[in-house]
Amino acid sequence: MPARKIKINCESVGCCCSAPSTLIFYTSHRRSDPRSNPPNSVILCERIKDVGNFKAKSGSWKLISYDFGAEDPPRHVGNEGFSIFGERVRDALNSALDEEMSADPKVFLMGEEVGEYQGAYKITKGLLDKYGPDRVRDTPITEAGFTGIGVGAAYYGLKPVIEFMTFNFSMQAIDHIINSAAKSNYMSAGQINVPIVFRGPNGAAAGVGAQHSQCYAAWYATCPGLKVLTPYSSEDARGLLKAAIRDPDPVVFLENEILYGESFPISAEVLDSSFCLPIGKAKIEREGKDVTITAFSKMVGYSLQAAEILAKEGIRAEVINLRSIRPLDRKTINDSVRKTNRLVTVEEGASVVEDSFGYLDAPVERIAGADVPMPYAANLERLAVPQVEDIVRAAKRACYRASSLAASA
Repeated sequence: MPARKIKINCESVGCCCSAPSTLIFYTSHRRSDPRSNPPNSVILCERIKDVGNFKAKSGSWKLISYDFGAEDPPRHVGNEGFSIFGERVRDALNSALDEEMSADPKVFLMGEEVGEYQGAYKITKGLLDKYGPDRVRDTPITEAGFTGIGVGAAYYGLKPVIEFMTFNFSMQAIDHIINSAAKSNYMSAGQINVPIVFRGPNGAAAGVGAQHSQCYAAWYATCPGLKVLTPYSSEDARGLLKAAIRDPDPVVFLENEILYGESFPISAEVLDSSFCLPIGKAKIEREGKDVTITAFSKMVGYSLQAAEILAKEGIRAEVINLRSIRPLDRKTINDSVRKTNRLVTVEEGASVVEDSFGYLDAPVERIAGADVPMPYAANLERLAVPQVEDIVRAAKRACYRASSLAASA
């Protein structure tokens, strides 16, 4: 996408000169053009609203108006790539695939509708035209078949990225994932590496019923030989997918359908083609000292919302985005629990009872989906998956700020 000019009318705040100014920025698809004028006026805000204050590198400014022309609003503005509107998760995944395919000719994609249809969720949009059918391969509806082909290709040194339209369908191919991919390195005494990524949407979406709503994080996390990653934000999606493709071992990459269209602030560092996140390292999304909340994927957003509600009641929650389920960042979790002395886990428990039991001032609270197949009815579906209010109640119980579960039931 060519660079385009954006005109922003604003006035400085808190200085002797408050005359309205016009700032001109150039944007491109991946990172902002260095021709930004003036060069020191780089927007640092996460999101522009109709009227409001925002900071520029040269000072503070009040927004008067902005003109994007006839085109859609940009995702990145400023010569250092700071985000105004952020990047959608699906675009972050798409750019990660594109850059890794460009950097390594051994990387190829395979799955149902990844080519001509551009992906069921448009994650592979544009890649068939750019790399051709030899590297973006549409398959029949036969997960066992194309997964087995992918594992065999990985045995011979290629780097397949296998897309499941939903991870529920990976059950058709689980023998290849577990017995062929996960165990081969150990059973060959390290002689065979299997550099393959299995990716696609996982867990509950909205109104798709029991057969499309299972979360497989715990299933795959119990299998030695696999690495299991669960991105939340655009930064997670981009950095972790690059790490997965570059890894010499099989990686299960669990995305979330609801998050594909979500947009997150993203920096110039993340947009760099060399950016990569370490596997097995969690991220503290919000610091606190009263209770630790661990979550992954969509539940990180719910946990952050819960933390905002708890803050209004004087409870400072620390929210940890696990990012990696296997290996699990036990150190970050235990360090946090030893500070807060309380733990609420959302959809995924950690090894805190063994490592930090003596630091706990309250029982570990675990929040998970109801032990039923996912209902189709919207009202029952909501009751079957964790909600923000469930996290709030659990955190308050852990802080002895609420009645017991039995009393509140």
